[in-house]
Amino acid sequence: MTIQRSTLKKLAFSTFLLTLPLNSAFAADPAVAERIKAALAAQGVEISWTGVSGDDSNAVLQGVSIKPAAEKEALPIGDVKLERVSEANGGYEIATLSTSPFEHSKDGVTLNLSPVVVHDMKVPAEGGTDPLGSLMMYKSAELANMTVKVGDKTAFAMDGLAVQITPPADGKAMDFTANTEKFTADLSLVDDPKSKEAIDALGYQNISGNIAMAGTWQPSDGKMELSKYDISVENAGTLGMTFNLGGYTLDFIKSMQEMQKKLAAQPEGADNSAQGMAMLGLMQQLSFNGASVRFEDDSLTGKVLDYVGKQQGMSAKDVANQAKAIVPFGMAQLNNPELTAEVSAAVNTFLDNPKSLEISAEPPSSVPFALIMAGAMSNPLDLPKTLGVKVKANQD
Repeated sequence: MTIQRSTLKKLAFSTFLLTLPLNSAFAADPAVAERIKAALAAQGVEISWTGVSGDDSNAVLQGVSIKPAAEKEALPIGDVKLERVSEANGGYEIATLSTSPFEHSKDGVTLNLSPVVVHDMKVPAEGGTDPLGSLMMYKSAELANMTVKVGDKTAFAMDGLAVQITPPADGKAMDFTANTEKFTADLSLVDDPKSKEAIDALGYQNISGNIAMAGTWQPSDGKMELSKYDISVENAGTLGMTFNLGGYTLDFIKSMQEMQKKLAAQPEGADNSAQGMAMLGLMQQLSFNGASVRFEDDSLTGKVLDYVGKQQGMSAKDVANQAKAIVPFGMAQLNNPELTAEVSAAVNTFLDNPKSLEISAEPPSSVPFALIMAGAMSNPLDLPKTLGVKVKANQD
């Protein structure tokens, strides 16, 4: 199963854009539609449609296409239905926005989406002084089903995606959650011989699980926190990630959108080094507050140890002991005895009784990205100290 990266990128982006349409709001009145089109263009999204039917309260936008700044081609998404549209404080409220079933195919890979349903979407009034006035928010969204097929075989499927958002108001941060009921993946379609051998030996030809995500965003200071991003696979384990950034303000977002427009406008093969440097400069406006990666075992570790042992003619226990002996030597290159001892102890504890293993970065104070980048180039061995890296095992 060979899939081009560009194809996967576009399919993944299509899914993200359709399931989280913060910027995809429309209204039945052509004048309002044109105003929204102009506002979205300023945010880096071009929208067009072939026709409008219905009235001011209920309408259907026909033949809708969207083109984000980073893409060179517009993506046709079909008809979009707007129900119970009403004026509100100079803007508009849309009780329900729903798309048509969506299908997109390229290079033998087909993405299918059931209708996306968005509830309680607000279109802000024109010319508002509130910095958040240009944002289009909604309270919840649902996607019943998504499938990705390679040829005639389903490589990935997801059911029951639900998104909940509490928009920022009165100085409070925006809260958001997203959960899926279930996803499945057919790993037997992997065609790399070594990967296929490992998948078959571990018994993971077909996997299933769920995804849960939660976080907050404070527009006033740009603090973005992803407090949960858990991918759980049955009879394997849960991989969880968190991060906490500062500086992700509305001004930063607008600057990123402008940069993406310039990059998208470049012809194929053009020298983008100047834009790349500008992007790096823009990233330096961000600051790092913390991050973590955690794995909670559900039999995967034991299966991997058994598999490696059979490959080397050893027992699973011998493989674990070998790993315990290797870790201190590998960590010694960092010239950080405290971290080396901590990692060695955590690995020993985990391999003796696999429950959980977590790597976290918790600096005592916010670290500018500029400092991280400078440290990575000048003295990368000091980064673990700068970022406050810690490793622990079998702890809640």
